Amino acid sequence: MAALFGTRVRRLREAAGLTQTEVGARTHVVGSRITQIERATGAKPTLELTRSLDRELMADDLLIDLLPFVHREAFPDWSQAFIAYSARAKVIREYASHAVPGLLQTPEYARALLSVGYSLRDAEHLEERVTARIGRQDRLTGPGRPHLWIILDEAVLRRPVGGKAVMRGQLEKLLRMAEEPGVTIQVLPFDQGEHGSLGGSLTLLVMPDGSGVAYTEGAHSGQLTEEPDEVERFVLTYDHLRAMALPPLMSLALIRSVLEADYRGSRVPSRPDRRRLAQQQLQQPGGRQLRAGGGRIPRPRPRP
Repeated sequence: MAALFGTRVRRLREAAGLTQTEVGARTHVVGSRITQIERATGAKPTLELTRSLDRELMADDLLIDLLPFVHREAFPDWSQAFIAYSARAKVIREYASHAVPGLLQTPEYARALLSVGYSLRDAEHLEERVTARIGRQDRLTGPGRPHLWIILDEAVLRRPVGGKAVMRGQLEKLLRMAEEPGVTIQVLPFDQGEHGSLGGSLTLLVMPDGSGVAYTEGAHSGQLTEEPDEVERFVLTYDHLRAMALPPLMSLALIRSVLEADYRGSRVPSRPDRRRLAQQQLQQPGGRQLRAGGGRIPRPRPRP
């Protein structure tokens, strides 16, 4: 796909009567970068550069449409087969033990996660992988989108990936996505204890022909299973997790609670903070005391 992308860039450039140096100047990169893209020898193009190329070469979004397929190759080899299956699945069921699944990640959350990957080469490679991951979310819009059922371990909500601001945006996106048709989100709370997938994540895919695929993933490895007996075993594991998890409405309530308690904005104090601040204000000179029922005790008026 990278070679196909490069060929299209070269043909468009030649049709426009431009040199590689001229195209580089118009897109704010050196000419050798355009050479790398055309020969598919360098890092894959970023989304920003692709947009510039598409505009300057009048490609009518052709290059932008090709980019997600180019970036599929940015994923490790052991996950590419799974991504190919996911692109065709009509039902996706996933248990996430450590992080929000890629189909629901914000760009900021994805960038924070991918920045610590052991296979990361440089900053440009990071942006390639972020673009590729976010590009997969196109499957969730339009006709033919799969039914998505996600179970999040409570640890996913509590771990501040990227810091509070990033997590705030990520949890807000989870709440928005839960309102989409065909998307169900549950949370498996800590108090449920041990279970069969405690060590990693599990994804089950139902393909258009009704066959099933199971995919298990750890920190640096993954395993794809197509054997029907093995897939059925993972289906039972997932059903058990679904039974242990909170119902969808209670799950969303927990996400909102964590959002308010753990990742609130600096200008939005929590309820205990607001209560404490109110008590401090009441203790100031001229402040009013509170009745036990919450009403104010009026200050005595001075006698004439």
